[in-house]
Amino acid sequence: MEQYNPILDTMAPITLKEMKAVRLMNRVDDKYLLNRRQLMELLERIAPNYYVQRIDGEALAPYHTLYFDTDELAMYTAHHNRKLNRQKLRVRCYRSNQTTFFEIKNKNNKGKTNKIRIPIETELFNRCLEVEEVREFLQKESPYPIASLRDQLENSFRRITLVDKGMHERVTIDSEIRFKNHTSGIDYDLSPLVVMEVKREVGGPSTAIDKALMDMRIHPKRMSKYCIGTALTAPNAKVNRFKDKLRYIEKVIEIGTVIEN
Repeated sequence: MEQYNPILDTMAPITLKEMKAVRLMNRVDDKYLLNRRQLMELLERIAPNYYVQRIDGEALAPYHTLYFDTDELAMYTAHHNRKLNRQKLRVRCYRSNQTTFFEIKNKNNKGKTNKIRIPIETELFNRCLEVEEVREFLQKESPYPIASLRDQLENSFRRITLVDKGMHERVTIDSEIRFKNHTSGIDYDLSPLVVMEVKREVGGPSTAIDKALMDMRIHPKRMSKYCIGTALTAPNAKVNRFKDKLRYIEKVIEIGTVIEN
């Protein structure tokens, strides 16, 4: 992602503390799937209108995540089968400041996602299910018995975070996405794909990124890193309902590769 630094360097910086002023109480989230060429063009279009978050001067923040599931992939299958109330369990290390959290993501029957989390010591990342606070957290907040949970999918990526200068919108841009399946042992490099999420207030004003995406004919497309990573690395996983999404991802990457070459 270093190729984006010249553009990011033209953008005014914003700190994590300052960014907390962007309070999106009733927000809508849209995801977009891009290739690297499209991201470069998008950043060039919107740079004057956005701040870029920097931690210790760096705009590219590395993330490391480990997802948990049952042997039968119950959480993955619930998503695949479009179950309305579902849950994902993960431990995530924010490497820029070496903070680590055990996180539970719940999606309800109204489509709303709620994330709750507790901090843990970073050195316990690979042993978090042995941590008493995590076990109590799971017993209270998750229907899945701790004994049924397995390390399932490891995921790493680097994130750029932008905030529009009107402080109405937050944008996260994830690239260099890689997966390692702890059950099958299969690795998958999805680094040519960029996953962008735009978070804004419901009914908020139109922004520079709205216009840029419209002009570039890039439309919202949902994607779960855990589900796509599992579909790509778990031979026993059901994939029928993700086939169109996987083909779409292939097309986005292929278009970018052809133009880059």
